[in-house]
Amino acid sequence: MTEREASTVTGCKGDKTPALLQLEQLLALGLDQRTAETALVNSKVTANLSAVIAEAGITWCDKSVGNLLYAVATKYPSNALVHRPNLINYIVSMKIKNPAQLDAALSFLTNVGPDSLDTGKFEEACGVGVIVSVEEIHSTVAEVLQENMGAILVQRYHINVGSLCGQVRKRHPWGDAKATKEEIEKRLTEILGPKTEVDNVKPVKKKKEKPAKVEEKNVAVAIAAPPSEDLNPYSVFPLPAENNKVHTEIFFSDGNIWKAHNAKEILEKHVMATGGKVITRFPPEPNGYLHIGHAKAMFIDFGLAKERNGNCYLRFDDTNPEAEKKEYIDHIKEIVQWMGWEPYKITYTSDYFQALYEHAVELIRKGLAYVDHQTAEQIKECRRNKVDSPWRDRPIEESLQLFEDMRRGLFAEGAATLRMKQDTQNDNKNMSDLIAYRIKFTPHPHAGDKWCIYPSYDYAHCMVDSFENITHSLCTLEFDTRRLSYYWLLVASGLYQPYVWEYSRLNISYTVMSKRKLNRLVTDKWVDGWDDPRLLTLAGLRRRGVTATAINSFIRGIGITRSDSSLIRVDRLEYHIREELNKTASRAMVVMHPLRVVITNLEDGKVIELDGKKWPDAPADEASSYYKVPFSRTVYIEQTDFRPKDSKDYYGLAPGKSVLLRYAFPIKCTEVIYGDTPDDIVEIRAEYDPSKTSKPKGVLHWVSEPAPGVEPLKVEIRLFEKLFLSENPAELKDWLGDLNPHSKEVVKGAYAVPSLATAVVGNKFQFERLGYYAVDTDSKPGKLVFNRTVTLRDSYGKTGPK
Repeated sequence: MTEREASTVTGCKGDKTPALLQLEQLLALGLDQRTAETALVNSKVTANLSAVIAEAGITWCDKSVGNLLYAVATKYPSNALVHRPNLINYIVSMKIKNPAQLDAALSFLTNVGPDSLDTGKFEEACGVGVIVSVEEIHSTVAEVLQENMGAILVQRYHINVGSLCGQVRKRHPWGDAKATKEEIEKRLTEILGPKTEVDNVKPVKKKKEKPAKVEEKNVAVAIAAPPSEDLNPYSVFPLPAENNKVHTEIFFSDGNIWKAHNAKEILEKHVMATGGKVITRFPPEPNGYLHIGHAKAMFIDFGLAKERNGNCYLRFDDTNPEAEKKEYIDHIKEIVQWMGWEPYKITYTSDYFQALYEHAVELIRKGLAYVDHQTAEQIKECRRNKVDSPWRDRPIEESLQLFEDMRRGLFAEGAATLRMKQDTQNDNKNMSDLIAYRIKFTPHPHAGDKWCIYPSYDYAHCMVDSFENITHSLCTLEFDTRRLSYYWLLVASGLYQPYVWEYSRLNISYTVMSKRKLNRLVTDKWVDGWDDPRLLTLAGLRRRGVTATAINSFIRGIGITRSDSSLIRVDRLEYHIREELNKTASRAMVVMHPLRVVITNLEDGKVIELDGKKWPDAPADEASSYYKVPFSRTVYIEQTDFRPKDSKDYYGLAPGKSVLLRYAFPIKCTEVIYGDTPDDIVEIRAEYDPSKTSKPKGVLHWVSEPAPGVEPLKVEIRLFEKLFLSENPAELKDWLGDLNPHSKEVVKGAYAVPSLATAVVGNKFQFERLGYYAVDTDSKPGKLVFNRTVTLRDSYGKTGPK
């Protein structure tokens, strides 16, 4: 790119980065010690302050001026940098002299952007030349206090002084805020006199009233409600037509600055092509199965487009043929639909291989790319030492011919790469001449064997965003350092520039989220495939019985933020799963570890057919809300629901004690049959109360023989616990050593009510008193397998919905 071209694109050719600041320089501006030290720690603030001081042309100033200049350095809108010297001149000349005026000026310039500045309107908007006298402030304070006298006499010194100052400020927006506050406090003292003991007592904040406790029935209220989800999570994103602001400043080591933004004609062309719609993309690499972190990306990419009536591409970033498989492509297509999202179009980065190649050739012609022959280790070493490649300054025609030779397959793999000519002295290593093309003699799963050179992700991603007219390029925070390189390529190529915004990765406790680690778990058979229910892959969550609705509700609840240090507790995900399944999973009874109970006062051969509720609030006249439960002479209860010795806090069955069998009758233990040892209980004898006159406290789930001598429906139950023992295993060097050896337990001899015999894969149930379960894909005719989706209680032992 020539100097003239760079100047046209960036509007700032020749800008120079000032020398690094020293603490003494900031103190000379009147900044306090703490503010100055904090500024020097933040490289971005330091760079902005250096530029502001250079534009102001001062070495010292009054504290009030210094504080305003500091505010400019930290708050100035990036889309209006061309007007910053003008604003600084207003501050240094004391035409703008207080924070209120500066805030108004910044607001005005944000709306103006890079367009020409109407000085008259600007000065009117921020009160230049307006003088508010001390007498005017005193007069207005007196008026405001008189208007609020009733509240002042009641609340005395507990009155909200900030509110009173705000009322004065509405009438005199450019008045001295400090003088206003001092006058109000002075007048309050004159009105109220000295403070009393009552005035010195801090008012007690009223606590929110707790809702009245409702008598617990069949449904318990879930504990630990999630954050409020009423706010629109997409409100942080700008409109497409606002995409003329400076996206980012690209600082070069030689002092040059490129200010990346869309020129008016480029933006107009883009808006004409899109109709002003929001266009996003969900761009997974097809090298593995998607996990719950991708669910967050889908929620943001598809969700923003849906909320703004726009479109979202499903684009496969398939630039690495060695890692990509058709299996992964098919899975991603299917799982996106399962999550409830409908792509506008399905595209592949490989669809644009020809266009990407042509742009690479053009960049070589501009002198902004070159063919390199260094090995990967040599490139790494040069980057570390900020040393140029020995082939960086080879002639343009030579690089053009060598790149053509690369395309024709005349070089071996690793013998040559195409690199961008960026800034090898830059502290940001992503600007150190990124590799744009490398040689791979590997057929591509989508493009076939047409190409033996493949673009890198860093080269292709930004350009395809531009080709597809993406308005909002949204990605996780680890790509933040790549933003400079992203915009460098678009500026250098003269292409439309999407708005880039990074958000925090989703990190959840007791699991790993990186594809590399997930691939290791699957490949080395630490788990049973990509859809193992212990993994937080979307396939694993679905197999476990989690719904897409619950996942999206969880994502919405945690919000879209840039805070990258938070570890989300898995309990929050489980909360949303319980909330969803409580509404959608029908109830049934299953006994995990059966203990035989013989009802001695029920005649042989008799079977009483009872009704069990599928839903806690099932209407009495709606047959479909009930399932049939046989009650015969032989029933089974959980082994843990019987104790040889009773206690006050125990509600199960014990010798001489009664319990209620759910939907059936009270039974009373009359005899215990032991095996070879006192701990080996083989059978309980009991009597039932057909009149139901006894009212025992304990209620047990149970399963009965459907007919005399016929074993109940036998099912397999799989119980899943956390896959890792540590809350954050990804931080551990030996993360595989942290795997929980008890993360999966298989119970093969469980008994179920007969109605479950017709359950099919994907059906979900609440097994009363046990948890939520789903039919697993391993189920076969005559052999049902259920996965525990989530317990009825969270990890703190609090009861969720039943």
